[in-house]
Amino acid sequence: MAKGNISVDSENLFPIIKKWLYSDKDIFLRELVSNGCDAVTKLKKLAGIGDAEIAEDEKFKVVVSVSKENKTLTISDNGIGMTAEEIDKYINQIAFSGASDFLEKYKQEDDAGAQIIGHFGLGFYSAFMVADSVEIDSLSYIDGAKAAKWTCDGSMEFELTDGARTERGTTVTLHVAEDSEEFLDEYKIKEILHKYCAFLPIEVYLENPDKKDEEKGNEEKEGEEKEEPKPINDTNPLWMKKPSECTDEEYKAFYHKVFLDFNEPLFHIHLNVDYPFNLKGILYFPKINHEFAGQEGQIKLYNNQVFVADNVKEVIPEFLMLLKGVIDCPDLPLNVSRSFLQNDGYVKKISSHITKKVADKLTELFNGERENYEKYWDDIDIFIKYGCLRDDKFYDKVKNIIIYKNLDGKYLTLDDYIGGKEDKTVYYVSDEKVQSQYIKMFKDQGLDAVMLPSMMDTHFISFVEMKNEGVKFKRIDSAINDVSDENEKDDDAKKADEKLIEKFKNEINDESLKIEVQSLKDDKIPAVILLSEQSRRMREMYRAYGQQAASMADMFKDEFTLVLNSNNSLIKKLDTLEGEDASLVINHVYDLAKISHSPLSAEQMTKFVERSNKLLERLF
Repeated sequence: MAKGNISVDSENLFPIIKKWLYSDKDIFLRELVSNGCDAVTKLKKLAGIGDAEIAEDEKFKVVVSVSKENKTLTISDNGIGMTAEEIDKYINQIAFSGASDFLEKYKQEDDAGAQIIGHFGLGFYSAFMVADSVEIDSLSYIDGAKAAKWTCDGSMEFELTDGARTERGTTVTLHVAEDSEEFLDEYKIKEILHKYCAFLPIEVYLENPDKKDEEKGNEEKEGEEKEEPKPINDTNPLWMKKPSECTDEEYKAFYHKVFLDFNEPLFHIHLNVDYPFNLKGILYFPKINHEFAGQEGQIKLYNNQVFVADNVKEVIPEFLMLLKGVIDCPDLPLNVSRSFLQNDGYVKKISSHITKKVADKLTELFNGERENYEKYWDDIDIFIKYGCLRDDKFYDKVKNIIIYKNLDGKYLTLDDYIGGKEDKTVYYVSDEKVQSQYIKMFKDQGLDAVMLPSMMDTHFISFVEMKNEGVKFKRIDSAINDVSDENEKDDDAKKADEKLIEKFKNEINDESLKIEVQSLKDDKIPAVILLSEQSRRMREMYRAYGQQAASMADMFKDEFTLVLNSNNSLIKKLDTLEGEDASLVINHVYDLAKISHSPLSAEQMTKFVERSNKLLERLF
């Protein structure tokens, strides 16, 4: 029997303190189950190089057992086991990593480090987050080794004695503290195991000895045999396979299972990188809401098949957070809790590589499956545009595959739309219904515009203008030059226009409203409203930045222009009307122009209806 104090000095005191930095209390179970998997993996490695003997049909596993009656939680494996000396080295000398020692010892062997999960010496000590005392019962694989038992009550004192274990492996028993009895609930433990251990490389089982005793009695009475228990995990998840080994059905089934999303993903990217770093994973493009505010995807980060966290922004580029998927990178520089990543150059390289693979996949679709790419576009354009705004390198990779839907529903690149013209103005529609009159005017003149209906587009078009010299985006209702038939007017025509403008100004009585007269090619339209592109963009951008900025947006008054169509028969007759007749027609023409631009307010609509009735009465 040996007694002593756990070794703590200035070099390893700080790691002990760090055990309190675990982001979630339930991580203790992940650490202990991962240690059990490591123990099995180490034994398999040793057997593979002839340093250990195992039976061909031996079934390796980690068993988690929870007993409310005994107030214990145990994690047991049939792996490599430990001698008393190894327990003293790896447990008592805190922060000495058994995994690191194993990798160093066998680094000359091919693939010796594959699937060794542990990186830290403190994983075991997470047990004391929920336990008053902890026991370790272990028997090493070494021939003639004696079983050893380690006991500690959470203080700096321990006992290390001969053990009674007769089978190779290790059992860790937690005597759960009163304030942590939630971890004696079988369903709680099952939930934690599914969260962190669903894809561990060694089979993991959950048992409840309280139930087993009850079920055993029932079986003896009924003479029935119990079904073989099933592991809670999938030891060979889809992302660990080669893309050539996976079917579309398997990709879809994996998506539904992991993300509980029963919509079909649009497409996926299977990451399988061995050099310059080890990176595997699958990224899915889900169907994204067009206005994605508040929407977030879910990318699960794994380390050697152990779940680390969702949406780790140091590894996953921010704009990819709209996607769903899994990323497994065994070489990530994790700290003691495995829940936070050091923000170093290595992590940035991984992030850049993921961005590149996404851009490559999109380019591959554009070039090789253009029809499918266009079919996906309305669902993925928000993601791509957001990515361009957030990452210049991503924009550089995808700028030539960004497409725009035109008025006929055809998809064009920016170069397709401009077509080598000197004038690089791109007209666009933000609301197809509201701007229908302007769309008709454009179509009648054989002109084209592109559809940019989302809030994101306000920011995106400014970004594209900045990146492409000479390119200017104008909303279809911001300019009339291309749909007018304006020629040089003589003095009489100019005076007539001035008189008409004065008549409208006096009636409408709005100093901020600009009024012009032009000859529109469509003579059926009496007037249209134009809105300054610059002032509208400024207001929309301010409104997008929250309540305080929205109040600032009100400081920028929209610059409206009422364009009267001198080719329209009603406008031509206006100079013959006086009094109430002129007032009714002028206000009605103005309201009709406003309705074609945006909905009227409740008060304006009431006046519009009253005026319409009066005009109808004058016909009879």
